[in-house]
Order: sequence, then C-alpha cells, then structure tokens
Amino acid sequence: MSRIPRIQEHLKTGFISEAASAAKFRAYAARARHDGHTNLAAHWERLAAEKDELARLQLEAAGKVRGGVTDIAAEIAEERYENEVLYPKLIQSAGSDEVVGIFQQVIEAQKDHQRRLEELRQALGSSEGDVAEPVEMAHAGSA
Repeated sequence: MSRIPRIQEHLKTGFISEAASAAKFRAYAARARHDGHTNLAAHWERLAAEKDELARLQLEAAGKVRGGVTDIAAEIAEERYENEVLYPKLIQSAGSDEVVGIFQQVIEAQKDHQRRLEELRQALGSSEGDVAEPVEMAHAGSA
C-alpha cells in the first residue's frame, strides 16, 4: 500500500505528465527554430506554456508550493539526491558512453543549480524582503 494518499499520487502523476510534455514541447520548439520554422516554434512554445500552467495547478493542489526558504530547501534536497543517488545509479546501468556523457553533463549542471539554490537560501535568509534580481544567463541548449 502506498504511503501517500491516492489523490496526492494522482496529482503527482498529473504534474509529472504535464511537466514532461512541456519540456518535450520546448525541445520541439528549439528544433523547429533550428530548422527555420519560427511560426511552428512559437506554437510549440505556447503549448509548452499551457502545459506548464497545468503542471503548476497540480503542484499547488498537492500542497508542494509553500514559499520562500521552504521551497528552496526542498529543491536543494532534490538536487542533492539527483547528484548523489539518481544519476550515479543511471550511469552505472547506462550501457552507452554517449548516455553516460549526457548524465555527467547533467550532474555538472545540477551542481551549479544546487550552488545557486544555496546562494538563494542564504540571500533570502539574510534579507528583509526579496532577493536581488537574477542576472540573465545563457542556458545550454538555447537557440
């Protein structure tokens, strides 16, 4: 028997499905843009944004959006788990040097995410209001 209520399982499943679809749609948009199909890319991006909204609704309904330091701490723990447990396990059974390389690239990016989340937690904890505005960064895979 599951340790979490069925409704929570359903919301988690729905969230994962919508979030994964949104990520796929953004990948399709990037490919369409690469292929010179800017209008098709715009359609994919709009659909991705709609999927993001559906995922957000389910995440909030599940009580997983609590705000501030609580959300940051939860995501630091998630990044740590992915870096120390999930991706090392996946690397062990990847069976392909190319896939291992991708997972290692993901781990390196995740380490940066974890560092940035730690900085956010510290900044939020030492501020009397909001944290500083983010600096625009080039993301891997962006066009």
